[in-house]
Amino acid sequence: MMPIIEFENVSVQVRAYTNPTPTLKETFVSLFAKHKGATSYAEFFALRDVNLKIYEGERVGILGLNGAGKSTMLKVIAGIYRPHTGRVIVRGEVTPLLETRAAINPELTGRDNIYQYGAIHCIPAEYVRSKEQEIIDFSELGDFINVPAKYYSTGMFSRLVFSIATMIDPDILIIDEVFSAGDSSFVEKATNRLLGLLDKSRAVFFVSHNIEQVLRICDRILVLQEGRVINDGPSVEMAQFYKENIISKRKIGMVNRFLVEKLKERNG
Repeated sequence: MMPIIEFENVSVQVRAYTNPTPTLKETFVSLFAKHKGATSYAEFFALRDVNLKIYEGERVGILGLNGAGKSTMLKVIAGIYRPHTGRVIVRGEVTPLLETRAAINPELTGRDNIYQYGAIHCIPAEYVRSKEQEIIDFSELGDFINVPAKYYSTGMFSRLVFSIATMIDPDILIIDEVFSAGDSSFVEKATNRLLGLLDKSRAVFFVSHNIEQVLRICDRILVLQEGRVINDGPSVEMAQFYKENIISKRKIGMVNRFLVEKLKERNG
């Protein structure tokens, strides 16, 4: 069987700026400064030498601490990032639920954003119109659907994006912490809708820090650490591996650092 997604020796290098939004004065000074502190950056690999094959029908979760490379992997699949080395092959149309604020034009109302999303993704206007009220009802925005999105809270953004993006049956669905904002009732409702879409999707990628949610949705889990896939297998086994080898060690490290600081304070 041919994989629906393939990573072949994929590495992605990114820059971390010490001051990502320098003032005009800082930018001008940095052009002539020997030490370009105002706009200096460090380069590191967000993904390193990743080899991966995903087959049709798989529901893949990704676990890892902040900075492990989870979101970068999804953005590579979505075509937002390009690998610096290696290649990614995607055999299908990707529906991304990433960076909710980037998916919405803040100057447009929620209603107008529904139609803009449809136009960007080449969804017929008639179909979008037939789904309009369903999207509004599911998002629970009520009269706010006619308010410019720049006045929305993070939770309102998340609800609108999820409601719009799931109005059609996705081919390859990738989700990055889309349920991180919003009340528990909407999170449960959104999870149930996602579960209903799983059988209609050819493949699903799901990132969340909520291990129980990943277990509920996914049958396979990738464990990432410092840009590498350090383990890959059945969801229950990988969740246990992650808890024992990543979460526990992080907690021990935090405790050790706390004790060292206390000893330094005591010894003056």
